[in-house]
Amino acid sequence: MVADSVLDLNNLNVYYGNFRAVRDITLSIPGNMITAIIGPSGCGKSTVLRSINRMNDLVPGARIEGQIIFHGKDIYGPKVDAVSLRKRIGMVFQEPNPFPRSISANITWGARIHGYSGNMEELVEESLRKAALWDEVKDKLKENALRLSGGQQQRLCIARAIAIKPEIILMDEPASALDPIATLKIEDLMKTLCREFTIIIVTHNMQQASRISDYTVFLMTDEYRTGYLVEYDTTSEIFFRPNDKRTADYISGRFG
Repeated sequence: MVADSVLDLNNLNVYYGNFRAVRDITLSIPGNMITAIIGPSGCGKSTVLRSINRMNDLVPGARIEGQIIFHGKDIYGPKVDAVSLRKRIGMVFQEPNPFPRSISANITWGARIHGYSGNMEELVEESLRKAALWDEVKDKLKENALRLSGGQQQRLCIARAIAIKPEIILMDEPASALDPIATLKIEDLMKTLCREFTIIIVTHNMQQASRISDYTVFLMTDEYRTGYLVEYDTTSEIFFRPNDKRTADYISGRFG
C-alpha cells in the first residue's frame, strides 16, 4: 500500500511495566508526506509516536517488542544511539516549550549540541524562514522567546526541530493549545515542510486530519485498554470510503 516507505513498524508492542499499551502495530510510513494518527483517548497514539524516536526510553518501566526499521536498521538495536537517532527524528510537543532564552539561542542550542559548525546566523534565519516566523521576529532575535504568543512559540519549537536537520518530524497534537488562526498557520506550515521532511502527527481533530494528512492511521482499544490498529490507508479512503465500520463510526462522531 505504501511505496517508498522511510519507516516501518513491524509487530510493535509497547509495555509500561506489565501493562501493554499497544499491540501488534504494523505499518509503513511514506516519505515526504503527512501521516496522521487518530483514535479515541487512551488508544496509544502518543505511545506509538514516542516509540519512533525512543522518547519512551525516558519512561521508567517502558519497553518494546517488535521492530521499528529506519534506513534498514532496527532503531532499538544494540548499536543504535538514541541521542543521535533523535537528531534524525525530531519531535514537537503538544504544549509549546521554548527554552527561557533568546529566540536565536533556541535555534542554535540544539545545533551546537549536535556539533554544527556552520554559520549560526544563517542557520537561525534559515530555520525561522522555514517555520514561517522570520518576518515576525527578525528584529527581536535577542528577546526572550517566552514573550512570543503561543502560536509563535510553537512555530519557534518547529524551527528549533528543523535546525538540526532531521529527516522525520513527529508532532504530538501541535495545535491543540492554540487558537484557530494560529492552528491554521501551523497546518499551512506542515503542508510546506513535508516537501522537505516526513511528518507524523497525532491529532484528536478529525477536520485537521482530513485537511492536512496524506495517510491516516486509526487506532482503538480492546477490553484490556490496549491500543491496536484498526485501519491504515490514504486519508481520502479513511474518511470517505473506510473499510471498517468502526472507522466510519469514529470519524462520524458515533463514539470516541
